[in-house]
Amino acid sequence: MQNTEIEWLKAGVSCAALLEGLPPVWRLDHAESTRRSLKYRRGAGEILIVNHDGRGWWDPQSESKGDIFTLVRHLDPGLSFGAACLVLRGFVGIAPAFPEAIRMRRTRTLFIPIAMRWKRRPPLSHGSPAWLYLTGQRGLPERILVAAGAADVLREGPHGSAWFAHRDDAGVLTGIEMRGPAWRGFSAGGGKTLFRLPAGQGRPTRVAVCEAAIDALSLAAIERQRRDTLYAATAGGMGPATVAALQLLLHGLSADPAGILIAATDADTAGRRYAARLAGLATEAGVPFDRLLPPEGLNDWNDVQRALVAEP
Repeated sequence: MQNTEIEWLKAGVSCAALLEGLPPVWRLDHAESTRRSLKYRRGAGEILIVNHDGRGWWDPQSESKGDIFTLVRHLDPGLSFGAACLVLRGFVGIAPAFPEAIRMRRTRTLFIPIAMRWKRRPPLSHGSPAWLYLTGQRGLPERILVAAGAADVLREGPHGSAWFAHRDDAGVLTGIEMRGPAWRGFSAGGGKTLFRLPAGQGRPTRVAVCEAAIDALSLAAIERQRRDTLYAATAGGMGPATVAALQLLLHGLSADPAGILIAATDADTAGRRYAARLAGLATEAGVPFDRLLPPEGLNDWNDVQRALVAEP
């Protein structure tokens, strides 16, 4: 194989086009994709992110990443390099199906800084559409919403949605997780770090990591906001910024004999992968690790909270 052909394949094949065309195909998650970061899903909990204008990819639930050559062999580990090249030749020049509506919507919002977008939204108020969504459809108690509002990690979004702040270790807003009755997404132009709901003052000795902010609030409600715990969420991915944020938290936990990291992820394949990734980070930092699982038959911690509310 000549280097010229390798470079030709790298330049001519989009990772997104490969995911969309190689069976079993992956589907673009419109709500959680941007022009520079395309989120694809396939099967139960399988996620891949395409970046670098289609020339790169990474798996938010593992360490796997690379270019089009590593992707095709990630999808079919049995392929030899020569066989992988044969597959890629069939995708040269094929453009991925990237909806123009997403492109236009993301372009408009990129010009408004994240901090400004956050400040423009009103604080959560009793009886508002977002309040009714969170207390009714999601079963969250009022005391948890008041605590989240006081910590400025929860605000009113449009159309009855709720906005959840992602902040770095210094408290700087990096992005916004958005959830509503029939919609979910993440702020364009923002970055995922961690949603954080502190239950006490000072550095926590226990950090519980969930996948979604609503799950973190649910776990806080179930545990009645343990004073030693920081309730955190990754918004369904663990990119470099999220890993860096977790490593800083683990550094603080490692200095305390009582420090522990808890994986409170979903009870599915993706949840197991998240938990394994968190366990690896805890081991690297020398911090004890444990996993909390929802009771059998329930998938996530909001399922548990809603089941408790529904009990007679």
